[in-house]
Amino acid sequence: MKTIQTQLNRRSFLRVSSAATGGLLIGFSSLMASSPLTQEQLDNPPKNWFDINAYIKIGNDGKVTIFSPNPEIGQNVKTSMPMIVAEELDVDWANVVVEQAGLNTDHFKRQVAGGSDSIRTSWESLRMAGATARHLLLEAASQKWGRPISELRAENGIVSNKDNTLSASYGELAEGAALLETPSEVKLKNPKDFKIIGSRVKNVDSKKIILGEPLFGLDTDREDMLIAMIVHPPAFGQTLIKMNASKAKAMPGIKDVFIIDSTPQDKNWNDENAFHHLIAIVGESTWQVMKAKKALELSWSDASELENSSDHQILMDEALNKEGDVVRNNGDVEAAFKNAEKIVESVFSAPFLAHNPLEPMNFFAHVTENKAELLGPVQVPGPLRTSAANVLKIPEENISVMLTRMGGGFGRRLFTHFAVEAALISQKMSAPVKLIYSREDEMTTGIYRPAYKISYKAGLDKKGRLIAWHAKGVGIPESSLKPPHRFPAGTVEHYKVEQSGIKSEITTGFWRAPNSCFTACAEQSFLDEVAEVAGKDPIDFRFELFDQFRENPIGDENDYDADRYAGVLELVREKSGWGEKQPSVFRGVSAYFSHNTYVAQVLDLVKDKGELKIKKVWCAVDCGMVVNLEGALNQVEGSIVDGIGHAMYSAMTFENGQPQQQNFHNYRLIRHSEAPLDIEVFFVESDHGPTGLGEPALPPIQAALANAMYKATGKRYYNQPFLTTKQS
Repeated sequence: MKTIQTQLNRRSFLRVSSAATGGLLIGFSSLMASSPLTQEQLDNPPKNWFDINAYIKIGNDGKVTIFSPNPEIGQNVKTSMPMIVAEELDVDWANVVVEQAGLNTDHFKRQVAGGSDSIRTSWESLRMAGATARHLLLEAASQKWGRPISELRAENGIVSNKDNTLSASYGELAEGAALLETPSEVKLKNPKDFKIIGSRVKNVDSKKIILGEPLFGLDTDREDMLIAMIVHPPAFGQTLIKMNASKAKAMPGIKDVFIIDSTPQDKNWNDENAFHHLIAIVGESTWQVMKAKKALELSWSDASELENSSDHQILMDEALNKEGDVVRNNGDVEAAFKNAEKIVESVFSAPFLAHNPLEPMNFFAHVTENKAELLGPVQVPGPLRTSAANVLKIPEENISVMLTRMGGGFGRRLFTHFAVEAALISQKMSAPVKLIYSREDEMTTGIYRPAYKISYKAGLDKKGRLIAWHAKGVGIPESSLKPPHRFPAGTVEHYKVEQSGIKSEITTGFWRAPNSCFTACAEQSFLDEVAEVAGKDPIDFRFELFDQFRENPIGDENDYDADRYAGVLELVREKSGWGEKQPSVFRGVSAYFSHNTYVAQVLDLVKDKGELKIKKVWCAVDCGMVVNLEGALNQVEGSIVDGIGHAMYSAMTFENGQPQQQNFHNYRLIRHSEAPLDIEVFFVESDHGPTGLGEPALPPIQAALANAMYKATGKRYYNQPFLTTKQS
C-alpha cells in the first residue's frame, strides 16, 4: 500500500460548514464519488447536506454529487476522473452522480481538454482526494465508536469493524468527518485491489445523449436570448470595403447588423484568429438570422494576389533545398553518407486540415455593465476568461465561465475567439446572446492543421545496418519535426534534424496529435522503405534499432523507453500473427510514441472487386494503467478511424486566399463502408500511472495504412491524402 502526502493544508483541501443533521463536502483540485444508495435516494435530494465551494456534496443520506472540473470533449474524463476518486474512496460506482463544474481556478487544477493530459496530470491528486476522504470517514467512525482506526474498514460506502458488529454509512459519518483535520499523509490502495479502475464503465452522459436532453452548447436556451451569426472575409488577407445592411435590418425578427472588433490588446496563444473584424447579424431566431445574412450587400478588397496552394508547394520545396535550423546533430552525417553502402531518400507531404467537430462553434454570453456570464463548449475556460476580460474591459473576477459538453473539438476549441465574439455581441446588444457558426463559417474561418513536408535521407552499411539519418522538415507556418528527441533519435550514430517555417495569412493551430499526426506517418513509412532496401523484415529492422539504443544510446535527450516501445511491437506482432502467410492479404505495420504513450499497429488490406478494403487493424497500447476500459477502447478505435480517414481523403486547399472547401460536399471525410471491418485492441498490463489516450493511436495508423497499400499496389504513398493526390 502506497503512502502519499496530501500536499494540501486544511484551508486549501478541506472546508466545512455545519448543518442541523450533518453532512460532508470536501473541496480539492479534482473529484469525489458517492456511497451506495437506493434509486429513490438517487432521484431525490437529501434534506440536508454540506455544500462547500461546489466540489463535492455528501448529504446526510449518503448521497454524493461530483462536480467534474475538466472540460468534456468526448474523451470520457467526466466518467474516468470520478472513477479514480471513487476507487480510493471505496464507494459503489452505481450510485455515483456526476455534474459538470464551471471554471474555478481557486480550487481546480488544469481545467483543460488538450494534450491527452487530463488523467496523467491528475492521477495522484485524484487518488489522494479519494483516499483522504475515506480516511476522514474512518476516523469519524473511530471517534464515534471508541475503536482504533486500525480495526475499521471502509467498503462500498460503509464503515464497519472487523467482526461486523458496528457499521455506518458515509452519510451517517459525514458530519463528524467534516470537523476533522486533514491528515498530513494518507495510504493509497494497492492496484491489485482496484475494483473500479480498469473496469468497463459507460459514459455518465450516455442516457442524456440518447434521449436528446440538453448537454451541448447548441442546446442552450435562455429567456429573452437573441441569436447571432457572423460574416468574415471570403479570403485570408481580405478586408471589408463597403457594407449595405439596409435590406437585412428590415427583415422580420432582425434586431441589428454591425461590425465587431475582437482584436486583443495583449494577444495570448488562444487568441489566434485571422478575422478580428466581423459582421454580426442579431435576431430572434436562427432561421431569421440566416436569411438576413444572405441579404447583406458586401464589397471586399482585391484578393488576386493572395495565397494559393500551388504556391505553397513551391515555397516548401524551395525551403527543403536550403539549410534549416539544426535542432539535433549527432556525429557526422555528411561523412557517414559518403561511406554508406546504400542511400535511401524520400519526401513526404500533407495538406492543411480542418477540425470539423460535429457541433460547429457556438457560445452563449450575457454581458452587463461590469459582469459577464459565459457558457459553452471550450477546451480552455481559463484562457478564455482572460481573453474576454481583455476585450470587454471587465475584471476577470467578474466573469464566470460555465462548461457544456462538446460535440467534438480535436484542438479547434483550444482557440477561443468565437466565445469572445459572442461576448462582444452581447455587450453591444445589452442582451443575452447565443452565437452560432454555420458549417461554412466553421470550415472557412481558419485555425487549420498546418501544411507540412519532410525530406528523409538514410544511409546503410554493408550489413544493412542504419548508420546515418537526416530529416529536414518545413511547414506553413512551422515544421512538424518537434520535439527532435523521439525515435529513431538515439538509435543512429550519425543523426541530424533541420526545420524551417513559411509565414502565411492562413491561421493554424493544434490538430489532434499535433505534429505527430503527420511526422509519424512520414517517419514510419520511410522506415519500412529503408527496411526493404536493407532486405529485412520491417519489425525486425525496428527491433535492431532498439537493440542499438540499449547497447549504445546516442545523445542525452531521448524521450522514450526502448523496452516499452519494443514491447508494443512485440505484442502486436504476436497478436496479429505477423509473418504468417495469408494469400491476398496485404499487411502494414507502424509504431509510434506520443503523449507519453506507446502504440503499435498492424493493418490488413484485401482487394474486393478491384478496390482496397481494410479488413482488420490490430493495435497494441502501453498507456500505463487503464482507468476505464470502455472509454479507452472507444478512444483508440475512434483515433484509428479518424487517422485513416484524414490520410486517405481530407484536404483544405486555397485559391487567392479563399478556402476551396466549405462543407462536407467537397471536404471528404471517411464513410462507414470505408472504416476497418474489425479493430482489435490490446492494452499492456502496467504498474505505471496512466498516460495519454485521446490522441496517440492516430499518428501511427496512417503509416500502417501506407505500408499496406504499398504491398497491395507496389507504389509508395508519400503525399496525403493518398487517394486524391498524385504520388511522386
